[in-house]
Amino acid sequence: MPAVALGGEGNYGGGAKDNEISASASQSRIKVTQTSGPTGGKQGTVASTDVNWEPPPCWYEPVFTPEQLKNFSENDGSGDAGLRDGWYGSELWTDHFRDEKDATTIFTKPATVKGYKNYNLGKDGYFWRGVSPDVTKVDDTSLCSRLMFWQDAGEIPDVPNAPTPETLADYAYDKVKVPETKVELKPTAKSTVNLPTWVWLDKGTFQDVKVRAELPGTGLWAETTAKPVALHLEPGTEDAEVFPASGDCQINEDGSIGTPYTKGNADKTPPCGLRYLRATNGTPYQLSASVTWQISWEGSDGTGGDLPDGTFETTQDMNVQEIQSINR
Repeated sequence: MPAVALGGEGNYGGGAKDNEISASASQSRIKVTQTSGPTGGKQGTVASTDVNWEPPPCWYEPVFTPEQLKNFSENDGSGDAGLRDGWYGSELWTDHFRDEKDATTIFTKPATVKGYKNYNLGKDGYFWRGVSPDVTKVDDTSLCSRLMFWQDAGEIPDVPNAPTPETLADYAYDKVKVPETKVELKPTAKSTVNLPTWVWLDKGTFQDVKVRAELPGTGLWAETTAKPVALHLEPGTEDAEVFPASGDCQINEDGSIGTPYTKGNADKTPPCGLRYLRATNGTPYQLSASVTWQISWEGSDGTGGDLPDGTFETTQDMNVQEIQSINR
């Protein structure tokens, strides 16, 4: 009698005894490391400026070597044999992957999958299965739904939704950590109605951030780079002017933004700044500063390209006083 794969969309837990892998199809083995850029201070992930862009919902990954699958099947045996096929108990695993019994699945086509003999021990390769960061977003049940299958070492399976360097670059997009955007102001404590407030950041504050995503057992990798290109200011009230009028301050070649305030510049228009036209009344304005990050990638096979720009926003209090002149 063939083994039966139970359909489901939950996380079934479990894991190999060496903790190298997981038995849940919602946990990817892609390793992401930051290779350059700032690492200290407050950081966050960028938000795509393209509301229609989304990373791939799922892909296939190598999960078990024959030895790992034997160890897992005979000592645990509860987990995901496919993206939507959760097998409970060791019998289904040993029947199909050890004893050559065919498996009948709900989502896989064909529905009957030929079994394996003794976990393919002695062969060099991996068992692969579909993986998704969020299985609830995989609307098409045919995507990445193959039951766990064998692939020789050094080979990428010739199936739809097999991983590519671009898959890794897309996956790494929301793993890029960029610094918060708290800008320097003059004056620092309070702004004054009708007098400009200068905004700047010292050189080196913003640097390129580069992360490398690798999928073990495949030779696939991608490096995703986020380059800061502009600062956008929103004063937090309609009773204000921004400089330049677009609110977009370009980031200079040395990583600085704007020009530092110097004595005697109180009445001058800053290259990057704002002017408040009405005082606050106990409740400060929320000055928003968001940096646009231009994101690109290159992969292990020589491919590469651009991903949608990302933004990261920081807000800070702005108190504005009703004084028409200041001491210089």
